[in-house]
Amino acid sequence: MTSRRNKPTSAKSHGEIRQSQVVTTFGPGAPLDLPNYSVLVGGLDSWVGGEEIIEERLTEKLQRLLDKDTLKLRCPPQKKDDPESPNTGITVWRFPEWFITQNVRQDPNHSTRRSRYLVHRTVLQGGKFVDEDRKPQKVVPIRFVRACPRGHIGDIDWHAFVHQGINQCKRQLHMEERGTSGDLSEVWIHCECKAQRRVIEATHLDQRPLDTCDGNRPWLGPYSTEKCNLPNRLLVRSASHAYFPQLMSVISIPSHNQAIIEAVNQVWEHYLEYVTSIEELQLERDRKPPVREALSDFNNKEIFEVIQERLRGGSEVAKNKTVKEMEVETLITSREELGEDRPDGDFYARALPHSQWNRPVMDSVQHVVLVHRLREVVAQVGFTRFESTSPDIEGELEIGVERAELSRQQDWLPAIENKGEGIFLAFKAEAINDWLVRPAVTERARQLLQGFENWKKEHPMSKREFFGAPYIMLHSLSHLLITALSLECGYPASSIRERIYATQKGYGILLFTGAADAEGTLGGLIAEGRRIHNHLESALRLGTLCSYDPVCAQHDPSNKFEQRYFHGAACHGCLLIAEPSCEQRNDYLDRALVVPTIDNKEAAFFNRVQSF
Repeated sequence: MTSRRNKPTSAKSHGEIRQSQVVTTFGPGAPLDLPNYSVLVGGLDSWVGGEEIIEERLTEKLQRLLDKDTLKLRCPPQKKDDPESPNTGITVWRFPEWFITQNVRQDPNHSTRRSRYLVHRTVLQGGKFVDEDRKPQKVVPIRFVRACPRGHIGDIDWHAFVHQGINQCKRQLHMEERGTSGDLSEVWIHCECKAQRRVIEATHLDQRPLDTCDGNRPWLGPYSTEKCNLPNRLLVRSASHAYFPQLMSVISIPSHNQAIIEAVNQVWEHYLEYVTSIEELQLERDRKPPVREALSDFNNKEIFEVIQERLRGGSEVAKNKTVKEMEVETLITSREELGEDRPDGDFYARALPHSQWNRPVMDSVQHVVLVHRLREVVAQVGFTRFESTSPDIEGELEIGVERAELSRQQDWLPAIENKGEGIFLAFKAEAINDWLVRPAVTERARQLLQGFENWKKEHPMSKREFFGAPYIMLHSLSHLLITALSLECGYPASSIRERIYATQKGYGILLFTGAADAEGTLGGLIAEGRRIHNHLESALRLGTLCSYDPVCAQHDPSNKFEQRYFHGAACHGCLLIAEPSCEQRNDYLDRALVVPTIDNKEAAFFNRVQSF
């Protein structure tokens, strides 16, 4: 079926999700099960956008990525106090349009065979299917749909599927389960004309059993299609690969004129965004009390410079730096204090004195920064199905990815801001460079690269790159630290997130926590950051032995049978953590680069664990 047959739900609210979930999990085009409906979240054209989020560095990056002259970040709409409000902010479209009846018909000759009617929305009466005995039966949406990696999605033409495109009669269809496991090989579609076919045959892409994708984009409303010649794939609506949001995030790093920037941001919309001269600025200050109050501490010249810089899309220096490059530069070069210590501030950090963490285990650490306040802004750019995409090693999104669009007229993007606290560890570049030239490290890096190249052969369209041994080592150490910290800091491991820096500007790990609906700081990470040397020792001891050893330690990344190409010595028993905490969805991990394992004792960056 095409999107023109889809019907939006009524204006009344049919369910609730958190604002952060809208951006990270249930954005435009995402399948969603509401209490009474199965739907696709509508595109941004049908949303009522919330307040604007000001983050110039992220906005400028996204403007370049999407080739837009103007672009705004807005938070998802908030819940309205009036439950009878006619507009709840986000429109959803009912999907799919094929249903199966809930009543099961048991085959008297086969105890494991169960059959249900397979019906289309157009034959329902009052939301129910009336069978041949005139009995109304409740229905539920079918779990199988068709989709392609470019995000297109639609209903399967079940008549065409079961008859294999030949002699397509329109008699009643049935879905039959011929076993107890629910495996696709035991699920059959059959027609009353005796034609039948197993659902698992829909997964044989070489035969194109579901035909070619028609470019259907039902989340953008009726008649929204684009050209596509990829084969349709079978998709289970509730599967984890049905929706991968493509996200980009930055940490709000203060600049030398941060106080003026924040004052301008307060009154930018509706007041300063159209100011083109100092004279117009003075008129705004004279006539508008909000402007006069917000800018009272600054003169017109410095305010107008900030306005001009923002209208130009940011400074030229910032434009030429990658997301992580600017962040790690600021964090590594900070000495005693960075930012302002005030309740409503976006960033405040203090360096921890060397005497408090000077231990043998910390020999490779350059300095430790306790980030008392930080602000992370996360924006959704698009989404994919079947295969996820992640930022590159510099925190930038890959330009060549064929992402599905969030709206027809993309002039704003959904975003959230998280406020919290964190710990930053900067590592000595010379220590990592000396480690890299060791023969055992070179050989281990070659093995990991071979695994990545095998993955690339199976995914020739992917734009992902190999991140290298320094990133994999720091990333693996970060996961061990998250596990060790969570035991004492008061936050669960799933609430602690990471940001890995392995660039030419420096090496470091930022572990932080934050929340979109609160200030996000409880002080737990800061308190434990003062004992970071103890936590690093615990993390390294955790990594030396896995409960799945020797199987885990001896895993070969290039093994085509296991197909864990992004993992060295890494599994759920040692390194894998909750995916929201990991910036690479648990890829690029190997504890053999961090600590000695029972299968590799020479490639470890920390090769004296027992002596700590």
